[in-house]
Amino acid sequence: MSQLRLDPLTGRWVVITPGRAERPSAFATRCLAVQADTSRPCPFCPGNEEETPPALETFGPHGNWLVRVVPNRFPAFGGNAPMVVQHRGPVFTETPASGTHEVLVLTPVHEATWADLDDDQVAMVMSAIHSRVATHADTPGMRYSQVIVNSGREAGASIEHPHGQLLGMPFVPRELLEEQAGFARFAGNCLLCATVEAEEDAGYRVVFANQHALATCPYWSGMPYEMMVTPRRHNPHLHTADEEDLVAVGVGVREALRHLRSLLGEVAYNVVFHAAPYTSSGPFHWHVHIWPKVTTQAGFELGTGVMINIVAPELAGEDLRSVGVTSA
Repeated sequence: MSQLRLDPLTGRWVVITPGRAERPSAFATRCLAVQADTSRPCPFCPGNEEETPPALETFGPHGNWLVRVVPNRFPAFGGNAPMVVQHRGPVFTETPASGTHEVLVLTPVHEATWADLDDDQVAMVMSAIHSRVATHADTPGMRYSQVIVNSGREAGASIEHPHGQLLGMPFVPRELLEEQAGFARFAGNCLLCATVEAEEDAGYRVVFANQHALATCPYWSGMPYEMMVTPRRHNPHLHTADEEDLVAVGVGVREALRHLRSLLGEVAYNVVFHAAPYTSSGPFHWHVHIWPKVTTQAGFELGTGVMINIVAPELAGEDLRSVGVTSA
């Protein structure tokens, strides 16, 4: 029997309908090749550094980079023009897309993914994210940073080498405003502090837990095998988070992705970091979403904004916990 469940972060309803999973080819578990032309040198592999703009930051011992941050050659945001809104007509409003758009190269290893990173590499990746978001926060005119990792062509990746993107922007996007409103609506102390406690008490939606972070299939999951990684320690801001929390969340993301790969094989996915805007003092708790691309949004989802999930998160958590995981 189908259920409607409320996502308290966004205020949206999602439909949990396991019966639709019985349809033929319910899951698109393939991961299409990212690059049609693999004859060109990979711009993110060691030795090809001249294929990218000069690095903004590098991380690694003795001058040998293990994590690298470079400007995006095709940025969505750039420049430092003030965000001055101009009206070009009764329904035409625009402003410069100022800000920054950077590429985070997760590892020198071309064939790796976040799931393959060891603890030291995870720590460097999270240190790079922390450093860049802190830099954005200190840049006049910027209000929010979005950190993402797209893996697989279905998830939007255009280069196979594992990488993420860091976008600093002069406005707070709608999804964050909705999540901020969700925290403000919650009657208790903190929505995600309460979620961590409740999910751990329930147990069956927990995929991975360590001393400082928890990976779960949220009760309100809008898609099959959706996961969320949350630090136990309350902090609205990623760029002020303690190192042990940063590393624990990065390890939680890795372990969640290992479980996903062991269960479904190489599927495309998006990893999305959400933190409060830099100067926000309202209620929030930074966290990471993992959205596997195993089903396709159709007209109902696009037309209404209501997600239909054909795998109940309780079953998803059980499935993901039941598989052994490997690092490669």
